[in-house]
Amino acid sequence: MPIKVLDKKVVSQIAAGEVVERPASVVKELVENALDAGASQIAVEVKGGGVSSIRVTDNGAGIPAAEVALAFERYATSKIDNLGDLQSISSLGFRGEALPSVAAVAQVDIVTCTADESVGTYLSLEDGVIVNRKSQARPRGTTVAVRNLFRKVPARLKFLKSIATENSHIANVASQYALAFPEIGFTLFIDGRKALRTAGRGRLMDSVIEVYGVEIAQNMLEIEGSDWESGTASVQVTGMVGSPAVSRAGRGYLSFFLNRRWVNSRLLAWAVEEAYHGLLPAGKHPVAIVNIALPLTEVDVNIHPTKSEVKFQKEHQVFVAVQKAVRQTLVAQMPVPKIEEVATAYASPPGRGPALWTSAAVSSRSTIPSPEAPQTLAVSLPVLRVLGQLMSSYIVAEGPDGLYLIDQHAAHERIIFEQIKQQRSRQEIEVQGLLEPVTFEVSPKQEEVLKSHYEDLAEFGFSIEPFGARTYLVRAVPRWLNNTDWVGVLRELLDSYSGEDKSDWMEKIAIAIACHSGAVRAGQVLTDDEMRELVRQLEQADTPHTCPHGRPTMLHLSSGQLRREFGRS
Repeated sequence: MPIKVLDKKVVSQIAAGEVVERPASVVKELVENALDAGASQIAVEVKGGGVSSIRVTDNGAGIPAAEVALAFERYATSKIDNLGDLQSISSLGFRGEALPSVAAVAQVDIVTCTADESVGTYLSLEDGVIVNRKSQARPRGTTVAVRNLFRKVPARLKFLKSIATENSHIANVASQYALAFPEIGFTLFIDGRKALRTAGRGRLMDSVIEVYGVEIAQNMLEIEGSDWESGTASVQVTGMVGSPAVSRAGRGYLSFFLNRRWVNSRLLAWAVEEAYHGLLPAGKHPVAIVNIALPLTEVDVNIHPTKSEVKFQKEHQVFVAVQKAVRQTLVAQMPVPKIEEVATAYASPPGRGPALWTSAAVSSRSTIPSPEAPQTLAVSLPVLRVLGQLMSSYIVAEGPDGLYLIDQHAAHERIIFEQIKQQRSRQEIEVQGLLEPVTFEVSPKQEEVLKSHYEDLAEFGFSIEPFGARTYLVRAVPRWLNNTDWVGVLRELLDSYSGEDKSDWMEKIAIAIACHSGAVRAGQVLTDDEMRELVRQLEQADTPHTCPHGRPTMLHLSSGQLRREFGRS
């Protein structure tokens, strides 16, 4: 195939693919335009997961009539003027790609008016081409309506998730900007239902209450505007962090805003996690809203079309500033027992996935017996005779083919997990009714998941019904979660939903219930009868050798290995 210049429409759709990944990307770009225009009120309305329609209305400066059409030309922008401006970008947008990228993959209508104009301008575009233009009355500001997103790009539509998942991403975008700009009044309507509304009074706490609810808000600690030296300038860190009492199972509650820009940064996330070192249980993560103010010349925001990733000129200073600001906030405001300051040595974060967040798994082999090829375990267990308990955590048992060392907690998790699945398949889930219904507040993102999947949760024994704006009543929970932190389990499930298919989602629910159930714990002393009953149930399990998370439930020392080690073979 000969080299040629691509058609303009093809170029536009390729470029749009970098900027408009999903409906939430459109919302993000339009909200950023409204913020750059100086709006004090921003309303977002979406239907059909944002694919059917997205409408963003603001009361900002508006676009002059002579410039409206130009705004849809690629690389047309009012944010920067020359190459030097890229060294100190103060606006959220600057690339001149958002509006033309959206127009390339959707139908777009815009109505805009400036304070100096007596009438506004209406423009309609299809496939990036203007098809209608007229004058239209409206107050100062801009409304952009996007319809039939990706209608002519079926390959892109195919990769979108369910409506509930796309709605949750949109809700997350609106929530993040409500946290970043508490002085702006944000409203979000999803399929005609109000999902979020902030007052815009300038208090971060107001936004926290609206986004995360009263429970989290009551446990937030304010960062007292710490300044840290960064070369000749300073790094200012403000915001709020949660006490360990509101830790979460995932990192979805970490929000970072650099010079008011919402960013994703492994460096910043790592700094906050290090600040909580020794304060949170394994597998738990903090709630944090961290604002970092840096000289514009010390950060590069022009490294990705979505502008969500940034590069710091002085990573070390930024890391230390954030880590110390958060740690000192916890030290100063946490109740007793006293937290001692922990110095954290800085090093560049690992470059690949989970290694950043978890210690590397280390596999060690005992020298007794000597290493040999791993044996393939049978699917079922033989009949075992319990000999005793080791370290109040492991059951020692004898089988016809050697010795078994059973992790009592992992084994009981496996037993409960299979009981849950069996009861669900028979529609006989054991339910524990609550003496009094408990109110359960959710974030906009959590609500979108709950609305679409409350029936799935009901199959496992959760009885949940609406009770006002973003509040639900819980009347019953699975029996296994009685006298446990079932609220935390429910939040963990809603936060962890990522659009997986139903079978994977149902598996995740069963695993979460089993993990947080009243399973036997490590360190718990068991009677002989309790140990025998636990082993008997494990013998009957379909997959007795691993817990629901895939960890082994037992170690096996064969008769042959024992004979060799004692020199009898």
